[in-house]
Amino acid sequence: MAVSTTVVRAQPATRAEARRQRQASFRPDIQALRAIAIVAVVLNHVWPERLSGGYIGVDIFFVISGFLITSHLERELTSDGRVRLGRFYARRVRRLLPAAGLVLLVTAVGVFLFLPYTRWEDNAAQIIASGAYIENWVLAALSVNYSAHNAAASAVQHYWSLSVEEQFYVLWPLAMMAAVLVGRRFAPRTSVRARLWGAVLPIVVLSFIACLVYTLIAPSQAYFVTFTRAWQFAMGGAIALLVGRTRRVPRLPAAVFAAIGVGALVSAAVLFGPQTPYPGVAALLPVAATSLIILAGSGHERPLPVVGFLAGLRPVQWLGDVSYSLYLWHWPLLVILPLALKQPRGIVVNIAILVAATLLAWMTRRAVEVPCQRLRWWAKSTRRALSGMAAIMAVVAIIGGSLFAAGLARTTQADADVSGLAVAPITEGCTGPVALLNPTAGCDPQQPVTDPVVPPQAAYWSLAPECADLDMRFAADDRRTTRQCDFRAGTDGPRVWLIGDSHAEQWQGAIFVLARERHWDLTISSFSGCPPLDVAFRGFRAGWGMPDNQRCIDWAAAVAQGVVDARPDLVLTSMTTRQERVDDGSGRSEFDQYIDGATRTWSRFLAAGIDVVPILDVPYNVDVRPPDCLLTSAETPRACARPRSAALPPDALAAAAGRVGLGAIDLTAAFCDSSECFAAVGGVPVYVDNDHISATYSRALAPWFARSLDAIVGGAAGGP
Repeated sequence: MAVSTTVVRAQPATRAEARRQRQASFRPDIQALRAIAIVAVVLNHVWPERLSGGYIGVDIFFVISGFLITSHLERELTSDGRVRLGRFYARRVRRLLPAAGLVLLVTAVGVFLFLPYTRWEDNAAQIIASGAYIENWVLAALSVNYSAHNAAASAVQHYWSLSVEEQFYVLWPLAMMAAVLVGRRFAPRTSVRARLWGAVLPIVVLSFIACLVYTLIAPSQAYFVTFTRAWQFAMGGAIALLVGRTRRVPRLPAAVFAAIGVGALVSAAVLFGPQTPYPGVAALLPVAATSLIILAGSGHERPLPVVGFLAGLRPVQWLGDVSYSLYLWHWPLLVILPLALKQPRGIVVNIAILVAATLLAWMTRRAVEVPCQRLRWWAKSTRRALSGMAAIMAVVAIIGGSLFAAGLARTTQADADVSGLAVAPITEGCTGPVALLNPTAGCDPQQPVTDPVVPPQAAYWSLAPECADLDMRFAADDRRTTRQCDFRAGTDGPRVWLIGDSHAEQWQGAIFVLARERHWDLTISSFSGCPPLDVAFRGFRAGWGMPDNQRCIDWAAAVAQGVVDARPDLVLTSMTTRQERVDDGSGRSEFDQYIDGATRTWSRFLAAGIDVVPILDVPYNVDVRPPDCLLTSAETPRACARPRSAALPPDALAAAAGRVGLGAIDLTAAFCDSSECFAAVGGVPVYVDNDHISATYSRALAPWFARSLDAIVGGAAGGP
């Protein structure tokens, strides 16, 4: 992704000799691989449903980088006996940092101009991390945060792979030098290449083992961290050492290898998807395929079938040339351009993104990438190149810090200006859910949205002042999940528990209104992404690691026992059964497993004399519409409406309630009419993030929530 496809010989005598060396060692097949990789990545990001495994393009880039850098280092160590680290790092700086810094700065401006202020702080922090090439570690840390998981994507999160590469560039020459020095000490008669094998092979083996284990126990983090990816670079390095300067695979086997490699890459791009545990064992396929193609093409002057055909196409070579800049530009445009155009993502906007990214990549290649490598000011001086690196990083940090400060100031002011709807429900007029729930009023539920930005104070986890801090009850390792909210005001009100995942928390806005009116002694126990049922939990959306799965299962069992022991007057419960994965090994559907798990858990509560009321889940949001749909269509929110059949698939909680004989709170009428479900109702945004309703909308539903609850349990909830 980030290095030239030319293997450079150490210290050419003249510039003309250097040019001849580059031309002699230029690899059109590797350039074609770069083109394949960037096309796969971009198409996966633009049309993920069409090329679900296109993310393997990153693996292709990693193998190429390992091959090219190891080839260069092996040549330099053979000719000079050492690597001039300063010169090595300076070349990387001249090649990579100007374009990367430019895109970060332009992206920061785009975020400020077009993204809502609620996303400035997160984008600013990740811009700073990207400029320092630690974005992969930031994303690994965020991947364990459920709220961050459900937040909108930052405009620079694709810099994670560049961060991994830069960390490789820093550490790899040190590892190669260490291997040569150790070999010189303990095996002085061995060649440089033999000594380098002593570093490459252990890294391949140990990193691959770490990749397998970490993908199993912490799959979200495993995707980003450097030590699970090092073996992919090292595989490229192994190919570089294997072929050396003159060795080559005979032409017929080479042609077979190349064809198999291309077929394997296409298969992985088509067959893999978001549910594929990755990197893990699956990453072997694109890594091995890329290695085969590079191995096949080594030492062959005449083009091989398949790869040779692709490599001979000028557009393919051109794509290889601009692949680095195209990678840099495409993702910020995906995030920012729809908001700048005020158009939701669709075929027209997606094509506009592709065209804009391609043009910007071409311009950046011509005006920044190539000229900056030749810029005399730092081309002749390692110190100046490294000083330039420090200056670029400092500018990115300053701009990012300024964006962060601006976001913090705007958010603070917005929280102070939250509308009255966030404080008390509105039951008259045409504002909010009343526009759907009061059909006799003649309201237009799809009236324009005055402010589509939901401030942080209206997040679903917002608390009432009556709520205490999280306590140690039902703690899941170091994660506290339970708190007490005392609304009794000196009375002896009902004891009510709210248990569930974050989709139970999203009803807190309505529940707090009732709790205050009815003087509840409210206990809230919630574990984000984890259902409080007797089920074989396996993760939210994609799989979680085994320790996280067991933590959820243990928490659910502890909460169930705690409810039975406490015997409250009422248990309210909700969860997103449509998105949480369960698998008991029986082969039955997740839907049926959830029904059985809910039946077992709720039957225990009922046997203890506890009233149980499930709250059915809300319609899908980003699963059926673009994440920024309402921001681009505030004047015409009906553009974000989606068919009820798609947005509201069957809820296992409803089926389980029917089996046990329970009534369930179903407020679907506040989100959907008879045919469509909406992103905004009565001029008010419904959702605060990818799949949770806002506290504002939840509070507005309090009267209807109360009526539904009273119809089910009556006085048990302190109602009439």
